[in-house]
Amino acid sequence: MALSQPLVPSVLDSPGANEGRPDTPGSAKAQARGGFGRRLRTRTVVMLRCAFLLAQMLGVFITWKILGWPLSPAACFGLIGVGALMNLILAASPAMGREARPSETTAQLAFDILQLTALIGLAGGVVNPFAVLLIGPATLAGAALPPRRAAAVCLLAVTGTLVVTLLAVHPPWSAPVEHVAYNAFRLGRSAALIIAIVFAGGFAFWSSASGARRELALHVVETVLAREQRLSALGALAAAVAHELGTPLATITIIAAEMAREAPEGPLREDARLMVEQARRCREILRRLAEKPEREDTLHERMSLLQVVREIIEPYADKPEVRVEALVTGPPGVIAPEVWRRPEILHAITTLVENAFDFAKGEVLLTARFDAASVAVEIRDDGPGFAPDILARLGEPYLTTRASGEGSRTGHIGMGLGVFIAKTLLERSGARLSFSNGPRRGAIVAARWPRSRMEVTEPVA
Repeated sequence: MALSQPLVPSVLDSPGANEGRPDTPGSAKAQARGGFGRRLRTRTVVMLRCAFLLAQMLGVFITWKILGWPLSPAACFGLIGVGALMNLILAASPAMGREARPSETTAQLAFDILQLTALIGLAGGVVNPFAVLLIGPATLAGAALPPRRAAAVCLLAVTGTLVVTLLAVHPPWSAPVEHVAYNAFRLGRSAALIIAIVFAGGFAFWSSASGARRELALHVVETVLAREQRLSALGALAAAVAHELGTPLATITIIAAEMAREAPEGPLREDARLMVEQARRCREILRRLAEKPEREDTLHERMSLLQVVREIIEPYADKPEVRVEALVTGPPGVIAPEVWRRPEILHAITTLVENAFDFAKGEVLLTARFDAASVAVEIRDDGPGFAPDILARLGEPYLTTRASGEGSRTGHIGMGLGVFIAKTLLERSGARLSFSNGPRRGAIVAARWPRSRMEVTEPVA
């Protein structure tokens, strides 16, 4: 079994979702294509620089007063003052209350790197313990900028490291040290700092991009669930409308029938008969609507396990390429539970069955099991099974072995969110989900709930 897509259209593909809007870096479509769009607010940039400048002041003080290295305090604090002046200008600008554009954030971080490089060059070079502050802008760039801009900022930080390495030709302390040993220490510090910059920036970018993609996937899950609930609510509305319109429509029918009986032969009688016919047609439509109540009908909301599995496999009854069967089983003496109709559970299991149907060779078996303590649903197919390299990652968003939809019997193409949506919905309902391969072939997906989370305990009114 491979990974399929959600049954309902993704929020990213819904008509009008982004109509008339460009695919900005922060838009859903841009994130879905792998772009990164989390932006920093200008206020956040200002606050981070305040903390950055305080760290620089502390570093200069320790280097000057405690380590006793020769440096120019006026020049060092002057550079810190330049950073503070930049912060004041930024705080007074109209941009303070909005998100910073990627170009603005890039320029601000580049300024911080250049200012810090000059400061470290004046305070001992790369051997200064506070040279590690160069990691900060690179990490922030990885977390808040698109790949190319983040890479440019990291490259600038690496360049700054090499510059301060070249400036630290002589040790800034007074104690004697061999020139060879000092050069080895200086180069080792430089190499370690460069590795730290690259690692921190890369990890920050990967972590933030992964979080943004997962956030988008969760938004799709919430949209799917909201859509299911809206459909259910429409059923209740239809039943209420049918009930409310029944009485006035019956009155219209009676009056039209009286008019048809008393009117003389001619166009008036024909119109009255047409009114009677159309009124009866309306009553028939309302009767059919009233036969399909949703949330307001407690009996409709109660389902046996057999009804659950039959409803899920019903779309595959007329598809001969794969046989889809359902089975309900439990120990002797234990009564099968009645469960509530829950759209999120039905949608999730249907998604998993569809996935099995796409990759089965000839058979899919949906089994509902129950005992005194639990209720379980298992989907088993006779296809190739889950690939070993993705078995441990199943349930992650955007994980798919069939991005273009080739080989899909249902023809669904999406972002690889089908299993993620199903897993999230089932776990929110209290289920424990497991994925495995059969002993010979095929994939097995099993969900298990405590019986108390699924069973209807309220008596029928």
